Parts: sequence; C-alpha cells; structure tokens
Amino acid sequence: MTLALPDMICFALYSATHAMQHVYKPLLDDLGLTYPQYLVLTALWQQDDEGRKNGQTVGALGRQVQLESNTLTPLLKRLEERGLVTRTRSETDERQVNITLTDPGRALQTRAAHIPACVLEKSGLSFDDLTRLRDQITTLRDHLRAG
Repeated sequence: MTLALPDMICFALYSATHAMQHVYKPLLDDLGLTYPQYLVLTALWQQDDEGRKNGQTVGALGRQVQLESNTLTPLLKRLEERGLVTRTRSETDERQVNITLTDPGRALQTRAAHIPACVLEKSGLSFDDLTRLRDQITTLRDHLRAG
C-alpha cells in the first residue's frame, strides 16, 4: 500500500515543523536568537525560575533540549560571546562544563515572555487542544525511539 504524501504522518510532522519555524523566526530574530538557542535559554530560565541558579552541565542541558554535544557546544559558545551565559569547568570534574545564565541572559527572559502566547494565537487552537496535541506528539516520539 502506497500512501499519498498528504496522508503520511511523517510529512504532516515535517511540514508542521517548517510552519512552526516560520512562526518562531521573526519572534526570535527580534531577540537575535536562533530556535536552538531559544530552547537552551528556555531550559536555563526554567531552572532559574525554580530557584536553581547554579547552572547545569552541558550534558544535562543537551539531554533536556535533545541536542548532541557537537551541536550544543558551538551554540553555547555563541551565547557566551553575546554575554548571555557563562561556561565554567566543574571544580570536582574538569571534564564537565557548567552553563549558567548571566544577568543579561536572565533579562532576555522578559523580552521573550510573549513568544508562547504568540505561538498559541498563531496555531488557531485552544490551549487545551494544543496541549493535547503536544502530548500526542511526545507519545509518538517516545514510542518511535523505543521501537
């Protein structure tokens, strides 16, 4: 059985990803960020909001945002060059590098606070519908990785 392109889940996800990137691009351009940089900063902002301001290792951050070290390291260097994060070697294990937000990195959170609402509005879905869709896609991802 051959499926037509519009009937393929992989194409639906692929084309939705491109459409989502199109929505994010102007919002992130205003902040001077790429989408992967935004994901990393979002993870660091969340940690800060939870009261854990001591940063996290590159490895832990990579697992959280699902980026490999060879992609994450240059991204973090660029964020450090912009003064948004610091990278420091762990005192207990020099193989580990800790990533911590700087004050300008924390301040950028306020400038980015409108982004989720913009994406929700552009989606045309209710918050509950978008949450259900996210959960279904996450379940699909987890099943595909497990199998």
